[in-house]
Amino acid sequence: MSHAIAFDTLSSMKRLKGAGFSEEHAEMQTRIIAELVDDRLATKQDLKDLATKEDITHLERRIDAVDSDISLIKWMLALIITATVLPALKTLLG
Repeated sequence: MSHAIAFDTLSSMKRLKGAGFSEEHAEMQTRIIAELVDDRLATKQDLKDLATKEDITHLERRIDAVDSDISLIKWMLALIITATVLPALKTLLG
């Protein structure tokens, strides 16, 4: 991920201790939450970096264009092979 998300560990510890957690449990719980925040939450920048629907639509159009070009090349290759093979067959069978 590109940017850190602020997580106030001190405030978390105080709140957990205030709710009856022991120092040790509050510290462990806070560490777990901090790791989850650091490892798994997306930032606004992370979301901005994702592909948009317009990006995907543009790529789909480009793929369709390439697919059309490949189809045209296949037909051209078939015509070239036919134009080459038929005279050779005519000569062989001739």
